[in-house]
Amino acid sequence: MKKMHIVMLVIIAAAISFLLMYMGNVTTYETIASARQKPGKNITVIAKLDTATIQYDIAKNPNYLTFEAIDTLGDRMKVAYYYEKPYDMEKSSRIVLKGKMENGIFEIRKKEGILVKCPSKYKDDMDAAKKNLETAAK
Repeated sequence: MKKMHIVMLVIIAAAISFLLMYMGNVTTYETIASARQKPGKNITVIAKLDTATIQYDIAKNPNYLTFEAIDTLGDRMKVAYYYEKPYDMEKSSRIVLKGKMENGIFEIRKKEGILVKCPSKYKDDMDAAKKNLETAAK
């Protein structure tokens, strides 16, 4: 075998190993139903916060927050977060949760386990858009 072939095989093997390492970090989003089927496994869920269920007592334990989350299919789950409550969490349109399902509760034990997606301040205002079109047409 020529030296060039050996070098090419080494480069291809290195590229394949790099891709396999990268694929290990790819995150897929789960539903609440599929999260329940994978207890103890790190997963990521996108859900909406049920603000009526937030339980957080800063005087009792500032590093413990519980609430319920609802996914797009309507399934609910109880979430326990072991850090302080994220700022303006109640205003979020969606939340990304990274943790494990343990004993029926989705537990988040990393500070970056909750990513709050705030509603856009640039949402279209249909009345304002109509007025702009009417004034532009005149």
